[in-house]
Amino acid sequence: MTTKPFKIGNIELDNRVVVAPMAGISNSAFRLTVKEFGAGLVYAEMISDKGIIQRNRNTMNLLHIDEREYPLALQIFGGEKETLVEAAQYVDQQTNADMIDINMGCPVNKIIKCEAGAKWLLNPDKIYEMVSAVTEAVEKPVSVKMRIGWDEEHIFAVENALAAEKAGASAIAMHGRTRVQMYEGKANWDVLRQVSEKITIPFIGNGDVATPMDAKRMLEETGVDAVMIGRAALGNPWMIYQTVRYLETGEFVEEPSPIEKIDVCLLHFNRLMALKGERVAVREMRKHTAWYLKGIKGSGPIRSAVNETETKEQLTNLLQGFQQELAERQQTTI
Repeated sequence: MTTKPFKIGNIELDNRVVVAPMAGISNSAFRLTVKEFGAGLVYAEMISDKGIIQRNRNTMNLLHIDEREYPLALQIFGGEKETLVEAAQYVDQQTNADMIDINMGCPVNKIIKCEAGAKWLLNPDKIYEMVSAVTEAVEKPVSVKMRIGWDEEHIFAVENALAAEKAGASAIAMHGRTRVQMYEGKANWDVLRQVSEKITIPFIGNGDVATPMDAKRMLEETGVDAVMIGRAALGNPWMIYQTVRYLETGEFVEEPSPIEKIDVCLLHFNRLMALKGERVAVREMRKHTAWYLKGIKGSGPIRSAVNETETKEQLTNLLQGFQQELAERQQTTI
């Protein structure tokens, strides 16, 4: 199997490994880190159309892109055609994003109440109306990210995907779970296969890709053009490199050492500091640090202590001290 380049609209991707948009996670610091581990395409976390139109400061900060992240898709969400189009035009004309992605998969209640996200999954006609309005109003390629359906009784995956394709979408990414499932249970790859057989535009599969072997299996079993990795990349950006390499050569690259993992964690932290400032970065990095340290023997007390940190110095000292402890432990076992 190969990860040869493929195109979405006029955007050429180096490989078929894509990193998902994750709310509260997929900022520029995270995206750049996974990009350096070989992601063919990265998605920004979802951004409110009304936040863009109102030039909300926090929303506008989410539009920050580092030039090293390309190619990149900026994802927007909204429930009204006029505001979604206006926000898409802003992203099209005022940002350096390569693609505009429309969210129709977010399952959380506050998004559903806005008639946005996964609410669209119940209505292929609305998907066609909204997507066609956006594609006609912008120059950049437009992709959509959706789920297979609302619940087991309302799986309109094929109809919804065909509606988006007919409306001018350049690509579709689909999570193999319903809205009701949220992130629980098993992703239904059989539905992904059904969609793959019906549409002609690039199709990206998402859900239960936890290992490079899962990625290969998804490509083979469903016929998707690319795989999207989400939670498996949290604190684990080398998963991206391992997957690209495995798809290209069949070789499984071993994980980095615990000391190297902490180096990447510190790099991620410094990027988050530059992006958001010390106070916010330290608080956001607590969860990331727990992910980076997961599975490292003896990391339990450090993970607990990280949750009490308030400053760059405290967090850095904890991690560097643990690195030193690991290095000394390594020396005694040689």
